[in-house]
Amino acid sequence: MNEEHRHSKLQFELTMFNKDLIVQPPNILLLYTDQQRFDTIRANGNTEIHTPNLDQLAEDGINFDHYFVQNPVCMPSRLSFLSGCYPSTLGVTQMGVPVDQEIDIIPHYLRNKGYRSGNIGKLHFLPHACRDHRDIHPNYGFDHLEISDEPGPYPDAYRSWVENAAPEQLDKISLGLPPAAEVWQNQMGVKDNIKHPKERFPLKPLPFRGDPRYTHSSFVAEQTMNFVEQNRHRPFLCISGFYSPHSPWVSPQEFIDLYDPSSLTVSEYPEHVEDQRNPDSFTQQERRGAHHGYYAMISEVDHHVGCILSHLDEIGLRDNTIIVFTSDHGEWLGEHLKYGKGYPGHDCVTRVPLIIRWPKIIKNPGRNVSSLIEGVDVLPTLLESVGIPRPQKLQGRSFFPSLLDREWNERPAVKTEMYGWKTLRNHTHRYILCEDGTEQLYHLSEDPRAYFNCAEDPSQKEMLTDMRLQLLLHELESERPIQRVWPY
Repeated sequence: MNEEHRHSKLQFELTMFNKDLIVQPPNILLLYTDQQRFDTIRANGNTEIHTPNLDQLAEDGINFDHYFVQNPVCMPSRLSFLSGCYPSTLGVTQMGVPVDQEIDIIPHYLRNKGYRSGNIGKLHFLPHACRDHRDIHPNYGFDHLEISDEPGPYPDAYRSWVENAAPEQLDKISLGLPPAAEVWQNQMGVKDNIKHPKERFPLKPLPFRGDPRYTHSSFVAEQTMNFVEQNRHRPFLCISGFYSPHSPWVSPQEFIDLYDPSSLTVSEYPEHVEDQRNPDSFTQQERRGAHHGYYAMISEVDHHVGCILSHLDEIGLRDNTIIVFTSDHGEWLGEHLKYGKGYPGHDCVTRVPLIIRWPKIIKNPGRNVSSLIEGVDVLPTLLESVGIPRPQKLQGRSFFPSLLDREWNERPAVKTEMYGWKTLRNHTHRYILCEDGTEQLYHLSEDPRAYFNCAEDPSQKEMLTDMRLQLLLHELESERPIQRVWPY
């Protein structure tokens, strides 16, 4: 088949697709975890983790295995993802910056198409100090909000749900997360009378203290199914924000029991990193304990994802519902002697899962797509999927043709940014421009965990120059959609 014929066939398919959208626009269900690394799904090569429902989702859809977020912490990453613009463009490059309600995010674009939108669980558009719910939470364009950014410490939708269903469980559901508990009790001058666990971030799993039916993940799943049921006869957008697998690693015992920590594999540190260890550094046993708790939380999410998918099947919405499963950023999980998130933006904190299922449209399901994709690319893809032309100000590029197993304008590299840091990653290297102007370069083909900075290696001089140029071109390209008013 020649190029002209392929193009004509694609145009015909898109024409028929757009006609079909007028008759039956697809539903969009975004399943969003917090702090989940790419390599924590069996479908992505981890043979030790139990994720049967996510594996099936990948088998029934497309697994994008080189997907990267725009920022390695929650607030800027989530905003960038939902707006299709870079954190630096939006002025939100770090935590603690309240999100302006005037910023257009996905529900704003879908409203004119007749969509009813809802957010269940975590949204994280407000700093800790604004989450006391004494003031009405901004709706950010959503028709329905059941906000719960952190399990337990605030009188939010999650606590209300537990209070209505099982008030005797209220003292058992809080994770006591810092700084939330301190903000609530000390800075706000409010005594919550909530019993918090004494251990905050132990490197091991903690059994959920209450009835497993009342975990935060249970709340997100049940209220997601309720929202879907209530809106089944009209197109809907539902964002389901799981808190898991964010630390502390608390989950019901049944998911903890899925794993034997002694059998879990943890990566070895290179010699120069081992030399940096001290008596307070993590032991290999502690690292296995951290993996144990982290995996258990992911397995609980997997269970609830399975419940949601089964519900869609039962009410006949499987074929015309776009399922997107992803996360806001990753987790160090002991690599580079770190836990948590943040810079520098190596793969463990910036590369996350992205699975898309849409039985009605996706061609050749079960594929792994290794094209480099950024968080800002998801919104233009979803808008194209529902027949909305790409707004000029969006900085992402649609990868919708990949759903049809067609060629598309793939990115040569992906960018992550935070504060004054910028990093660019292609298939073989990661380049980091630090806030102080220094540079780092990692040869990922030879050093996949990025432990050896080769910026000063003479053999990498040409690559270093090329990555500088790629970063500059990426910056120019991403600025192009933003309209400028010049003073002359």
